[in-house]
Amino acid sequence: MNLMSKLVLSATFTLALTCLTAGNVSAQETSTETTPAPVQVEPANKTMTEQAKDTLESVQKNAEETYNKVNTSQEAKEISAGILQPIYKLAESMAFSWFHWLAFALMVSGVVSYALQLVLGKLVVLTRAGFDLAEILMDAQGLLLSLVGLVLTTQAAAQNSTFTQSPAAVLSSAGVGALVGFVFYLWGQSKELQALRGRRVRGE
Repeated sequence: MNLMSKLVLSATFTLALTCLTAGNVSAQETSTETTPAPVQVEPANKTMTEQAKDTLESVQKNAEETYNKVNTSQEAKEISAGILQPIYKLAESMAFSWFHWLAFALMVSGVVSYALQLVLGKLVVLTRAGFDLAEILMDAQGLLLSLVGLVLTTQAAAQNSTFTQSPAAVLSSAGVGALVGFVFYLWGQSKELQALRGRRVRGE
């Protein structure tokens, strides 16, 4: 092999080695450039909690502003006075012992009637495979109203009459109220059982 052939072979080998090295470097650079960086995602629960907190604070702030505006409004004060004045006049005209005796008896009758209806009445209905959520809620509302009325009546009687200072008046009023409440309980229970039988007949 002459000198010229050796030079050609050497040049060819060198050129091939250079091309191969350049291809590997280019592939490494491309791989490095195309690899995406990890993205940090914040938990969604934290964001939702913050949004709910901001919404609640905004609602509370708006409610306080509305409350303050109504309290400082002259028109609202006049409307409020127009509602309360007739009630005040009626209360003043009935500020005597017999009125509080009657009011106390009515409130006691309501407490007794609705309490028995919620406990015994609903138990009787359940033993006959009947259940009415609306009736339970109505009786619970009636019991709550009667309890509030009983407390307010007692407070008003203590401040405006001698009803609470007479044990005979208090005991007689409570006794009459309890008797009337028991009668109303029996009447309400019979009506509820009658309605239950009617629903069964329609179902058949």
